Amino acid sequence: MNAVLVLNADLGPLHRVSLRHALRMLWRQVAVVHESEPDQAIGVWPMPKVVRLVSYVVTRWRYHGGPAWSRRGVLARDQHRCAYCGGPAYTIDHVLPSSRGGRNTWLNTVAACGGCNQRKGDRTPAEARMPLRFHPATPSWTVLAKR
Repeated sequence: MNAVLVLNADLGPLHRVSLRHALRMLWRQVAVVHESEPDQAIGVWPMPKVVRLVSYVVTRWRYHGGPAWSRRGVLARDQHRCAYCGGPAYTIDHVLPSSRGGRNTWLNTVAACGGCNQRKGDRTPAEARMPLRFHPATPSWTVLAKR
């Protein structure tokens, strides 16, 4: 399925949705087709590439404090690369372990491969003698949207 870009009523980009979700939005008359595929239609609607919301949605929350922490966001920020060895990463590691009061924050979590995560265990990187290849930072919305 193709992803469809959703624009706010002021033509500002909001997010991407599946083609099925976009068709539901059109059917409920929440959005209108802004740009479509040439000579392709689904029912009475042209095949949408971009839809525009009919009513403006306030999005001030996006610009205060950055995006909320998530496992998926940490993996996207770190480009699915282990912060210790640089290999492919599928797990999240706490720089300051959870058992020692480490929280789920952008600055305390990094992507890690299973081997490095297990080897580090319940220690800090300095105690485990496993230096970080980069220092974790809070990503911007644009960084997460690109990945």
